[in-house]
Amino acid sequence: MDVLFRKSDRLLANTSTEIIRDKMDEIHWNAQLISIMGAKGVGKSTLIKQYLKQNYNPGDHRVLYCSADTVDFSLRTLVSLAEEFVIRGGELLVIDEIHKYKSGNTDWSREIKEIYELFPNLKMIVSGSSLLRLKEGDADLSRRAIKYTMSGLSFREAIRFYHGLTFPKWSLEDILAHPYDLWQTVSAKCKPVALFKEYLEKGYYPFLLEGEGEYYTKIEQVVNYIIETELPRICKVDVANVRKLQALIALICSEVPFELNANKIAAALEIGRDTVVEYLKYLGDAKVLNLLYSDKKKIGKLTKPDKVYLENPNILYALAPNKVEIGTLRETFAVGCLSESHSVEYGKAQGDFKVDSKYTIEIGGRSKDFSQIAGVKDSYVFADDWDMPDGAKLPLWMLGFLY
Repeated sequence: MDVLFRKSDRLLANTSTEIIRDKMDEIHWNAQLISIMGAKGVGKSTLIKQYLKQNYNPGDHRVLYCSADTVDFSLRTLVSLAEEFVIRGGELLVIDEIHKYKSGNTDWSREIKEIYELFPNLKMIVSGSSLLRLKEGDADLSRRAIKYTMSGLSFREAIRFYHGLTFPKWSLEDILAHPYDLWQTVSAKCKPVALFKEYLEKGYYPFLLEGEGEYYTKIEQVVNYIIETELPRICKVDVANVRKLQALIALICSEVPFELNANKIAAALEIGRDTVVEYLKYLGDAKVLNLLYSDKKKIGKLTKPDKVYLENPNILYALAPNKVEIGTLRETFAVGCLSESHSVEYGKAQGDFKVDSKYTIEIGGRSKDFSQIAGVKDSYVFADDWDMPDGAKLPLWMLGFLY
C-alpha cells in the first residue's frame, strides 16, 4: 500500500492545473460511485488527477489514485485493495484504466459492485474506455454509478486551451435563435474563421499541448490501440481479424462520408455482412467512427448505418492526409458536434441531417443556398468560410460552441 501511495503522490505532483476543462464543474464528485468513460487521449486521467490535486493536499492519504494496468494489481484484487485502503482511513479510491484490470475470471464490475456494497462510506471514481457499458459486465452498475462521458476538445475549448480566450457554451436553440449575438461575442476577441481552419486540422486532442510534431502519430497510435487492444479485450473481437478492422478503417478513409454497402465491404474483406455491421458498431462505440441512421427508432442489432463518418476531423488528417475533401471535413465536424448532446439522423430525403427530429440541417461552403431545403420548416444552412450569420444561414464554426 505504501508503494501505491508514493506512486499516487508522484503522479498528482506532476499534474498541471494550469488549464482545466469545463467538464470539471459538470461532475458530481461527491457521489459514492462515478464512472468517467471516453476514448483514449481525450484527457480523462488528467481531469481526474486535476480534481484530486485541487481538493487534497500533497501526501493526504485519504485519497489514492492508481491505474489498473500496472504491476501493482498482478498480486492483489480490487476488493482487497479497497479493504486495506479503508482500514488505513481512505475516503476516495480512484481506479484509472479499469478495463485493463485482470484477476482470474473475475469481472471488474463484480468487484466494484462488491466494494460499493461492503464500504458505503468509501467514494470511488473509475475511468476507462468508451467501449465499456456498465450494464454489460457481470454486475449491473448502471443503477449505482453516475456515468459521465468525455469527448475531445470542442472548438470553443480549443480556443481557450491554445489561445487563452474564454467563451461560454451555447445551446443549439440559442445558436439558432440568436446567432448574431454569438458572432458579435466571439468576433470581438478573435477571427473565428481562421482559428476554425486550424482546429479542423489540429486541436481536438488535448495532447497537442505536448507539441505539434508527433500529433498525428499519436492519433494513429490511439486508433491502432483501440483496434489492436481494446476491441479484442473488451468486445472479444477475434485477434485474427484485427487486420480486417484496419482494412475497414482504410476503406472508410478512402471515401468519407461513406455511404455503406455492407455486402460489398464484406466481400472485399472476406468476412460476413453481419460481422461488418457488428464491427462498425464497435468502432462507433469506441469513438473512432460516427454512424448515422435515417431512422433511429428502427435500429436493430444488425441494422446497417446509412452513412459513416470518422469521429472527428483530426483523425481524417492523421489517417488519410492526401484524401481530405472539404465537404467531408465539414460534415464530419458537424456530426461530431451535434452528436455530443443531440439525436442526429441522416437526412435521406431533405437536408444533410435531421436533429432531434425537428431541425433540418444542410452543410456547405459560402455559396451554399437553400435550394435543397426550400420550404422545409426549421431548416438551416451551416456554411464554412462564412464569418457572419445571414438569416438562417449561419457560420459552421458556431456548432463548435455546443459543448
